[in-house]
Amino acid sequence: MRPVFAKILIANRGEIACRVTRTARRMGIATVAVYSDADARSRHVALADEAFRIGPPEPKDSYLRGDRILEAATSSGASAIHPGYGFLSENAEFAERCGRAGITFVGPPPEAIRAMGDKSAAKTMMERAGVPLVPGYHGGNQAPDFLLDQAERIGFPVLIKAAAGGGGKGMRAVEHKAEFDAALAACRREASSAFGDERVLLEKYLDRPRHIEIQVFADRHGGCIHLFERDCSVQRRHQKVLEEAPAPGMAEDRRLEMGEAALLACRAVGYVGAGTVEFIVDRAGAFFFMEMNTRLQVEHAVTEMITGLDLVEWQLRIAAGEKLPLVQKDLRISGHAIEARVYAEDPRRDFLPASGRLVHLVLPAESEDVRVDTGVRSGDEITVHYDPMIAKLIVRGSDRPAALERMRQALAEFQVAGLVTNLGFLWRLVQDRDFVRAEFDTALIERHRSELLAPSAPAGEDALTLAALSQLDAGWRGEARRPGERSSPWSLADGWRANQDGARLLVFQEGERRHSVTARRRGEGFELEFADKRRQVTSYRREDHRLTARLEDATVEGSVVRLGSRIEVFMPGRHHVLEMHDPLRQELAVESRAGDLEAPMPGKIIAIFVAAGDGVEKDAPLLILEAMKMEHTIRAPARGRIARVLCRLGEQVGEGAELIEFEISGKEAAA
Repeated sequence: MRPVFAKILIANRGEIACRVTRTARRMGIATVAVYSDADARSRHVALADEAFRIGPPEPKDSYLRGDRILEAATSSGASAIHPGYGFLSENAEFAERCGRAGITFVGPPPEAIRAMGDKSAAKTMMERAGVPLVPGYHGGNQAPDFLLDQAERIGFPVLIKAAAGGGGKGMRAVEHKAEFDAALAACRREASSAFGDERVLLEKYLDRPRHIEIQVFADRHGGCIHLFERDCSVQRRHQKVLEEAPAPGMAEDRRLEMGEAALLACRAVGYVGAGTVEFIVDRAGAFFFMEMNTRLQVEHAVTEMITGLDLVEWQLRIAAGEKLPLVQKDLRISGHAIEARVYAEDPRRDFLPASGRLVHLVLPAESEDVRVDTGVRSGDEITVHYDPMIAKLIVRGSDRPAALERMRQALAEFQVAGLVTNLGFLWRLVQDRDFVRAEFDTALIERHRSELLAPSAPAGEDALTLAALSQLDAGWRGEARRPGERSSPWSLADGWRANQDGARLLVFQEGERRHSVTARRRGEGFELEFADKRRQVTSYRREDHRLTARLEDATVEGSVVRLGSRIEVFMPGRHHVLEMHDPLRQELAVESRAGDLEAPMPGKIIAIFVAAGDGVEKDAPLLILEAMKMEHTIRAPARGRIARVLCRLGEQVGEGAELIEFEISGKEAAA
């Protein structure tokens, strides 16, 4: 069969670019990648048939440059552009420019993008179409005093949302009137940075709601269907963490009702292609329109898993003018699917995004019921320029309990070393009692924060056995010698002593904990002495990072990754980061003043609220750092005084840069 397009350009990066490339290749379509300088050696570039550089790392100079992307499409002879999600995927002007250039934009008409891209205008349109709305204000008057009056009319708590936004950016929940002005200013800054539009709308903040969205598709021949719902209620900072389909507890009559409302929204704007209509559902079960995303969603994979369909293929076929492959009565739900977003971020630091090199990456084994969508490989960098997602892990089971068990197994196989991730957090989350019982809402993570973010259990004897063997094995093989040094018996650290029973003391630091292991060579193995017992390792085998230790009465297996003095140990559902400590080396004592404040990650200083000499209270906001299109407020660690401000407004700072010299007040310091 002749492919719907001969060649298609993918105007995106990461896992979605890889995903579209795989589908296009299966359909016999040649693919063209675009890349920034940060992505020159990325996976999506390697997978494509051709690749074009479009600029430096900053999105505004590369992936948001529609002119450069169109130039690449023209130069390569591509007849269509797939925008993925994010960047230009919901940019009506770019869709229009594609049309003028004679290139098919794989997405809805520009008019539909424009209508739904303005959240305020979309709500007005939905109101006229009879789609239920959350009480709020979505008009054009943006005067702060007027908006405050509207918030009081709606009744606190209220939600401020970017009118042109999405993805949790430019969004704040406001509990009290006194917090409104600061929250409004923050939303406007974030919205302006992310979307180039500082307008906002207001909604009544619903108590413990669910977030349920409907996947829709429409063609140019009048066909319009929905592919059931997804529950995206498990969120942090208004951004989704887990998604599943179908929604737990969804009654069939309610599914039909929400599906019809979503189709009503589609028809109201003359929609074509893939889209998602998002609803908020209150505790009584009433649902209200929130917004429509005029693109494929990150979580589209769970819908694919329960329907057996390839939604990217549907997008391409509809863009080429074909009819929808199925009608509503032909669609069926098969099983239950769950998706987890694996991020480079630190959950214990308010999910602060992380950057760095993926020194070690092992993905779960894929099968019919386990899928991993990723745009990275071992050795790749997670940079500060783009979203820090490492992968999407999607599983399917015959029912929700089976899918949960499969997700736990897959998370236990997932290994990342080199930078902090949310894998441990996800492991706890999918075992959370309320989540397992499907008794959750959008505040689940915040409500269970103490349990989900509790310190990990210390490394046990199994993990310490593997760490010790890894260190001993390195010495036994001569890996301890310096680069360029000739092989010599003196470079071995195998514990051998003339006429003595040699022992080696290994000390591992794990956060604030310290573990000691005494090792003695015994034939092909070792005797390991812990605080209260001894273990006989009769033999061990190392294959790359995989280490298997045979004890007298058991076998211990896991992966061990060595990064200089750091040793990372992976066992099912557990990950321990240990630092080798040499007790014979005199440690340098580095004094640090408790009040000195450093940048937690690279970013731009976009607001400074204090000056030298100011006195501040504990938790007072001092400045705002913008990184990865999100704002991070640096607060006073205690009551004290600003000695010096060491950064400037608009300055780009690196991780660890000193921002403020802070003096703790005498009483606090003494405590």
